[in-house]
Amino acid sequence: MTSSVPASALDPAIAARLKRDADGLFPAIAQQHDTGEVLMLGWMDDEALHRTLTTGRCTYWSRSRGEYWVKGDTSGHVQHVKSVALDCDGDTVLVKVDQVGAACHTGDRTCFDAGALPTAE
Repeated sequence: MTSSVPASALDPAIAARLKRDADGLFPAIAQQHDTGEVLMLGWMDDEALHRTLTTGRCTYWSRSRGEYWVKGDTSGHVQHVKSVALDCDGDTVLVKVDQVGAACHTGDRTCFDAGALPTAE
């Protein structure tokens, strides 16, 4: 996947806590920092997390394009990082952001507003 990308500068103590899939990726959930609204799920590797932590802008790994992308660089719908937390298993990060504009590539505020699935109550 990222064989042409140089080794990440991610803090080794953080890297040691991460559990990655076979491609070196882990899910990153973006959540609006002040409302708790879940905005989207993207994929990161060590370098994407390093860039997110050090730039204040969410950087993801595009599995379809095979490259890094900074949320908002082309759309203007920027995610300003407020905090980043690793879950208890080390296999998912929660990035609390201040979302400017739509989070979803469809133009919707969130990727999770396509309709609730029926559940037993």
